[in-house]
Amino acid sequence: MKKAFRIGLTIVICAAIVVGYYYYLSRKSDKQSTEQTDEMSEVDKIISRDFEGKYPTTPREVVKWYNRIITAYYGQEYSDEELEKMADQARMLMDDELLKYNDRDTYLTSLKADIENYKNRKRVIVQSRVCDSNDIRYAIVKGDSCAYVNTYYFVKEGSSYTRSYQEFVLRKDGEGNWKILTFRLTEGEPEGETDEE
Repeated sequence: MKKAFRIGLTIVICAAIVVGYYYYLSRKSDKQSTEQTDEMSEVDKIISRDFEGKYPTTPREVVKWYNRIITAYYGQEYSDEELEKMADQARMLMDDELLKYNDRDTYLTSLKADIENYKNRKRVIVQSRVCDSNDIRYAIVKGDSCAYVNTYYFVKEGSSYTRSYQEFVLRKDGEGNWKILTFRLTEGEPEGETDEE
């Protein structure tokens, strides 16, 4: 009886050690991955975002990601290779029709010139905001589901600040993803402006 009790106790203690060690390793791994995410720059976060596996589900999220990318273009430090990767990420948010008129090389050339212009003028996008989800307008246009999303950019140039307003038109593609079809400058403050970034 004592022998059976000792064997049972030994098995319980070994099992507890194995479970405890497993718990320790899993917590250590979670902590390291959280620390790595915290240490990533905004450019790294943009580049590492998997739009193929986890595409934004709403028009508002698509525009918010696009804003993160363009804010990084004009305000972050990065290499030419990182710029190209960010540009590829931005292009993944665009509708095929928009991409057709802006092939990758043309887009990169235009983007680099625009970034250089911002640097020469000491312009930086300080903040961007997107309208509330309730203020997004939806419509069927020529059989396609479209969404209209208003946003504004707070821009610093030298020592002065300005706002510019844009309306994005997104179209749902064949896979059900909202893609940026076009955008245009608008006048005045969009309705439903939110403080979220």
